[in-house]
Amino acid sequence: MDDAFRQAMSRGYALSEPGIVLGSALIDGELYNDTRIQIPLSMLNRHGLVAGATGTGKTKTLQLLAEQMSAIGIPVFVADIKGDVTGIGAPGDATNQRIIDRCASMAWEYLPTAYPTEFLSLSGKLGAQVRATVSSFGPLLLGKVLDLNETQVSILALIFKYCDDNDLPLLDLDDLATTLKFLASDEGKPILQEYGGMSAASVGVLLRSIIVLEQEGADIFFGEPEFDVMDLIRTTPDGKGVVTLLELSDVMDKPRLFSTFMLWMLAQLYETLPEAGDLPKPKLCFFFDEAHLLFDDASDALLDQVERTARLIRSKGVGVFFVTQTPKDVPSGVLSQLGNRVQHALRAFTPEDADALRKTARTFPTTEFYDVEKTITSLGIGEALVTVLSPKGVPTPLAATRLIPPASLMAPLDPVLFHGRIATSDLTARYSDSVDRESAHEMITARLARARAAAAEAVAAEAARAGVPAPTAGTGGTPLTAAQQTREIARQARELAAARRRAETERKAAAKRARDDARARQRSIDNVVRQGGRVVTSKIGQDLIRGVFGTLFGGGK
Repeated sequence: MDDAFRQAMSRGYALSEPGIVLGSALIDGELYNDTRIQIPLSMLNRHGLVAGATGTGKTKTLQLLAEQMSAIGIPVFVADIKGDVTGIGAPGDATNQRIIDRCASMAWEYLPTAYPTEFLSLSGKLGAQVRATVSSFGPLLLGKVLDLNETQVSILALIFKYCDDNDLPLLDLDDLATTLKFLASDEGKPILQEYGGMSAASVGVLLRSIIVLEQEGADIFFGEPEFDVMDLIRTTPDGKGVVTLLELSDVMDKPRLFSTFMLWMLAQLYETLPEAGDLPKPKLCFFFDEAHLLFDDASDALLDQVERTARLIRSKGVGVFFVTQTPKDVPSGVLSQLGNRVQHALRAFTPEDADALRKTARTFPTTEFYDVEKTITSLGIGEALVTVLSPKGVPTPLAATRLIPPASLMAPLDPVLFHGRIATSDLTARYSDSVDRESAHEMITARLARARAAAAEAVAAEAARAGVPAPTAGTGGTPLTAAQQTREIARQARELAAARRRAETERKAAAKRARDDARARQRSIDNVVRQGGRVVTSKIGQDLIRGVFGTLFGGGK
C-alpha cells in the first residue's frame, strides 16, 4: 500500500474528538485498518447524504450511523419507509458468517447490541398514533399534501388568515372544509370581501382535494392530541439516545403525505428548539430515507422552505441526513448544505445513468488515489466512497471505505416483539385516544345556526308583510338559507303582484266588454225606434194607420 495513501488517510481521519466509525479505507482491494474512516460528532449537524443504487447497502449504513449515535447519547429520528430498520431494537447475529468474515478482515470486534427504540405511525397501526393540527401544518405544506397550484394555495392562505383573525382553531379537515364552505356561501361572501375573492371553481377543487385526502385515510392524523416533537429528543437512564422510527410501510402509496409530514416535523423542531450554536454533539439527528419523495413535484416555494430549514436548523443542534439513490434526487440548493457524504455504488445501464454518474463523480473532492467514476461503479455491497467535514470544517480526503456491519439486527424485528413494544410504549398510551374539542367546524356551525334562527324570524315577518308563506325548503326538501329565503319571498311577492295586476287587467277588460255590449244593444233599440218614426210620418204609413183606426172603430168607405 502506498505510504502517501496511508498518510493522507491518517491526516484526514485521525480525530482528537469522538466520532462515528464508518469502516476502513480501501485501495486496490487492500484495507487500511490503522486509521478508521469516521465522522466527527461536532460535524454531524452539518448534515449528510447517503446515496447509492438499490441493494448497495444504504439502509444498513443508515442503521450503522443511527445505532452509534444512540450509543453515545444522541437521539435519532428515522423515517423507516419499508420497515427495514426495526431490527435496530434487537442485537445482531454474531453467528452470521458474512459478519464474521467482514469483521475479521477489518480487525473489528463485533458486539451484538440492541438499542432503545420507539415506534410511531401515521395510521396508528404500526406505532404510537402521530397527529398534527391543520393549523400547524400551514397553507404551504398542506397545499403540497392536497396537490394544489399556487392560486389554490393562496386561497388556502386566505382561509388560515381568516381563522387566525377570528380565533377559529383549525384542527382537522372538517374545520378546513366547514370554513371554506362558509366563506363561499351567501353568509360568508360579505366577510370574504375584506380578504379578497375566490372563484367557485377553486372552492370546488379544494373541497374535492379534501375529500380525496379523507378517502385515502389521511384524515386520521389531522387532529389532537398533536404530537410533541420534543418527544423525539429523549435519552434512557443509562444515557443512550432513543431511536424513534416513523413506520411508513402501510402508507407507502401516499408519498406526498408522509414526506410533507416529515417536513412538518423539521419545521416544528426549528420553531421549538432554542439557538444552540456549535455543540460537541447534536441534540438530534434526523434521517430521511427515500429522500427523493420529498422533492418530487415540489413547488418552488416548498423547495425554498426545505433549503432554508436545512440551512438554519443546524444552529438549533439538529443534523439532517438524506438517503436516496443519486445526488441529483436532491435539489442543488439543499445538496450544497450537506457536508458529509457516503456514496455507495452506482450502476450505469443507460445513457441517462452514465450522465448521472459523471455528474456525481464531479461533485467529489479531487483525489490522486482513485478514478472516481470507475470506483463508484466497482464498489461492492457495504462499500462506499466517503468524504466528511473535519473538526475544522475542511473536507476530508476521499476514501473508498468498507463499512463495518451494524451491531443490531440487520432484518426486521420479530412481529410479536414489534407489536409488544408498541403496546407497552408510553407514547402509545399518550397519543392513542383522539380529542375532539370545539374548533372552527363547531364554532362556525353554531354561529350559523344562531344567525339562521334570527334570520328565520325576520324572514317570517317579511313574508307576512309581503302576504306570502315563509319558505323553508327548496327542491328536494333542501333547507334554504336566510338569504335564499329572502330571495324566495321577494320572488313570491313579485309573482303575487303580477297575479294581482293580471286580475285587475282582466276585470277592466270584462267591464269594457260589458259596456261595449250595452252600447251595442242600445244602438239596436235606437235603430228600431228611428225606423218606426219614419214609418209613421210617411203617406203610406198614414193610410195604413187610418185603415187600422177605421177597422178598430167601425169606420170604412
